[in-house]
Amino acid sequence: MPSYRTLFRTPEFTPLFLASAAQTAAQTVGGLALGTLVYRATGSPLLSAVSMFGPSLAQVLGATFLLSGADRLPPRTTLSAIAVAFAAGTAAQALPGMPTGALFTVVLLLGLVASLGGGVRWGLLNEILAKDGYLPGRSLFNMMSGLTQIAGFATGGALLATLSPRLGLLLAAALYLVAALVLRLGLSERPPRATGRPSASATWRTNAELWSSRPRRLTYLGLWLPNGMVVGCESLYVSYAPHAAGTLFACGALGMLAGDVTVGRLLPAAVRARLATPLLLLLATPYLVFCVRPGVPSAAVCVTVASVGFGASLIQQERLMRLTLDTMAGQALGLHSAGMLTLQGLSATAAGTLAQLTSPATAMTAMAAGSVCVTLTLALADRSPSPRPSSRPSPS
Repeated sequence: MPSYRTLFRTPEFTPLFLASAAQTAAQTVGGLALGTLVYRATGSPLLSAVSMFGPSLAQVLGATFLLSGADRLPPRTTLSAIAVAFAAGTAAQALPGMPTGALFTVVLLLGLVASLGGGVRWGLLNEILAKDGYLPGRSLFNMMSGLTQIAGFATGGALLATLSPRLGLLLAAALYLVAALVLRLGLSERPPRATGRPSASATWRTNAELWSSRPRRLTYLGLWLPNGMVVGCESLYVSYAPHAAGTLFACGALGMLAGDVTVGRLLPAAVRARLATPLLLLLATPYLVFCVRPGVPSAAVCVTVASVGFGASLIQQERLMRLTLDTMAGQALGLHSAGMLTLQGLSATAAGTLAQLTSPATAMTAMAAGSVCVTLTLALADRSPSPRPSSRPSPS
């Protein structure tokens, strides 16, 4: 397995890495600013959660109609255009007097655009790196994401404590423009990985082929469901601790960083393959403590420990790539990204609704319990033998 230092000597890896860091910082600062802006305006845990994670809800539309573009569009142009679109949309959210309905329209439109970005980015990473380089490469991207989120939430929290959330949104828009510039200047012009024009029908055909394999189905469900339900817990940080949400988000990013380092660099392959289910259980179990409404220090410890479990995603993605042809790699990873973000958006909506009816602590506990149940169910399904086709002729 190549070292992290070797990855940075790989052509095009560094600009893709730096652009992704700028986009992650933009998402972090902009999401916290928008969630706070909406919560201050409405006092609603539901609307605050959806404003931060609502773009994920549009991912299901992208997965249905746009994902064939992940392998059929030139990566440099597509990634640059997506970053510019996010810059424009985030700047629009900062306009004074923007109605809440218009804010959510922009949120959902950006989510639709983002549904294509994950497949293009991770498909390009899989193309840039050798076969044994994807796992450490994705691990390094996840580590970067964790560190950037720590810095971004700390910066965003400081901005919100002293300045307007709209300034945080403008900072996020500027970071998106930086990402677009790095992508345009740093990446070479590559042809699409697959032939043919992007279309809804091509998306449906490849999605159907990806979904037709039982091992891939179980892998996708493991990537989407437990993770998504825990993000439902995270979506309630603002309403659970309005003045310490940035701290909780930063602690979650720190735990995720620790999990990615452990899985991506420290665990041998034989050990790593057996840890997906234990890590998914770790991801949810600490949130059960929220049933007693812990204070911010105890909540921060729970969040940090739980987020180590996000390292399970690396193990599952490695398995997904083993099960998938190279010509479908972009769409396979895009389907993972779109499905995961869709479930995160749905979970944020469900958690926000439950918090509206009960309390943020109760909703977080319920989402965590659901994640544990789903993880155990998928583990049992993975161990059961695949159903054999019947040898009897079907009735005419």
